[in-house]
Amino acid sequence: MTLAEDLPRTYEALRERLVVLRDDLPKRLVQVAEFALQNPDDIAFGTAASIAESADVQPSTLVRFAKAIGYSGFTELQAVFRERLRDRLTSYEDRLRALDALPLQASPEAQILNGFIAAAEHSVADLARSIDTAAFDRAVALLADAQTIFLVAKRRSFPLAAHMAYAFAKLGVRFQWVASPNGVDGEVAAQATRADAAIAVSFAPYAADSATHAKAIAEAGAAVVGITDSPLSPIAASAAVWFEVAEADYAGFRSLSASMALAMALPVAVAERRRKARQTME
Repeated sequence: MTLAEDLPRTYEALRERLVVLRDDLPKRLVQVAEFALQNPDDIAFGTAASIAESADVQPSTLVRFAKAIGYSGFTELQAVFRERLRDRLTSYEDRLRALDALPLQASPEAQILNGFIAAAEHSVADLARSIDTAAFDRAVALLADAQTIFLVAKRRSFPLAAHMAYAFAKLGVRFQWVASPNGVDGEVAAQATRADAAIAVSFAPYAADSATHAKAIAEAGAAVVGITDSPLSPIAASAAVWFEVAEADYAGFRSLSASMALAMALPVAVAERRRKARQTME
C-alpha cells in the first residue's frame, strides 16, 4: 500500500492516526492536534492565519503538522474536516430547527435558560449517538471487579466525581475520592493496586493533577476508566477504557449534561453487575 492510499480520508481515520502518532510528534504539533480535535469546525472554516492565531502557533506549523501525518499540505488536511461538516449537515440543520422551535421568551434571562437547556439536549443526544456500548460494558466489568474504585476529577470535572462518590456510597460500593483538602492526593492515588480500578475525568484545559494521578494509578496496575473530550487527552493515554464526551456550549459556557449522564450510569451499572454476580454465587 502506498503512502497516499494509507492517508486518512475521513475524520474518524484521522483521529485514529493522531492517536498512533501522539507520542512521536513534537510538542508544537501535538498542540495543533489537540486544537484540531477540540475545534474541528474552526479547522474546516478558518484560514491558515486565523487557525494558527487561535491555536497559538505559526501558520508554518500547520503545514508541518499536515506533512507529519502524510498530507501534501494543510489544504489537503483541511478537506478532511470540511468533509466531516458535510456529513453532519443534517445534524446541524436539525439543531437549528430545534432552536427555532423554542418559544419566544419575555425576558433575556429566560432566553439564557432556554439556551442552556438546548445545549444540554444536544450534548445528551450526541452521546446517545456516539457512545460505544461495548466499551461501556468493558468499563463496568473492570470497575465491578475492583476492590476499591478511585475517583479522580478536579476543576470543572469535580461535580462528576462528587455525584459518583454519592452514588457509590449509597450503593455500598467501596471507593476512594482523590480530592483531599489537605494536599495528599498523590499519596492517596499511590495506594492503588492491581486489585483496584479508577474513574478519571478531565476536559481541556486538562487538570495537570488529574493526569498525574491517573497515570500513577495506571502504572500501579489498576485499570483506569477515562471520561474526557479528545483521544489526545492525557486521561485517554492512561485509560484501559475511555469515553469521549463532547459537550455543546451556550455563549461559550459548557455544561456537564452528557458527562453527568455517563457518571450516573456507571455507578448504577457497577452495582447491578455486582448484585447479579452475588445472586449467581448463592
